Amino acid sequence: MKVLVYGSVNIDMVFSVDHIILPGETIKSKKMTRSAGGKGANQAVALAKAGSSVWFAGKAGNDASWIVSIMDKAGVNTEYLCHTEHANGQTVIQLDRNRQNAIITLAGANGEIEESEIDSVLTHFEEGDCLVLQNEIPHLAYLLEKGEEKGMYIVLNPSPMTDDIATLPLEKVNLLVVNEIEGAALAQMNPDSDFENILSALEARYPDTEIVMTVGARGAYYRFQGDMYFSTGTKVKAVDTTGAGDTFLGYFLTYRNEKRDIDNCLSDSCFAAGIAVSRPGAMQSIPSRSEVDG
Repeated sequence: MKVLVYGSVNIDMVFSVDHIILPGETIKSKKMTRSAGGKGANQAVALAKAGSSVWFAGKAGNDASWIVSIMDKAGVNTEYLCHTEHANGQTVIQLDRNRQNAIITLAGANGEIEESEIDSVLTHFEEGDCLVLQNEIPHLAYLLEKGEEKGMYIVLNPSPMTDDIATLPLEKVNLLVVNEIEGAALAQMNPDSDFENILSALEARYPDTEIVMTVGARGAYYRFQGDMYFSTGTKVKAVDTTGAGDTFLGYFLTYRNEKRDIDNCLSDSCFAAGIAVSRPGAMQSIPSRSEVDG
């Protein structure tokens, strides 16, 4: 089984601050680091490190060759990645003293993806292959439509959450991976709602979709056709939570494709995400399979 991640490549600029900046406020940053990122690229690397056969497609700018090199070395096949002479996507991340973050993204080259490029890439994949999507590139509805036509297993992580997500044909999604904020938004519920109530509402809306909801350090839930599973998170000293969700997704999908029990998929993916948050950076924090499996 082949996994295609169609997504974003970003240059992450991480500013270490005492607290997340308030409207009208100017603060000093203690440190700024530049690292490889983009939810699509991060998830592709996580999938590769977990052991999946993964291809990455999207569009990279003229300043992102070093990120592509990192992806190649991690085992991601980037032969279907398009390139442009324009600037790459950018992400500005505030990381506070409690290791929580706030993130702003600029699409850059990611926003230049064209439907004809999507058509060309999808000719290399077939029924039963996986298509992994996020919300940092255009043409999501088109990708969902074409992926379903080919009979691909479609995974959607609707991050960053926007109003447009609710207008997508989400019934085409086979596996929906959200955090508690995204889950509540899709369910049209208060973010403080009980997690199991959010999952029940999502299942009612998308009865044929497997739903995974991560809830930070507390762990993760899985719900599908009445079955509910939960795994607690791994207790670690958090350094940077930026790549946790992407790490979780990469490991969960890999384990699921290996036909593991859902309980094990959840617990080991939570463990992988715990390792990631104990390190700085997004892509660079993703652990290897040997680190996770011991």
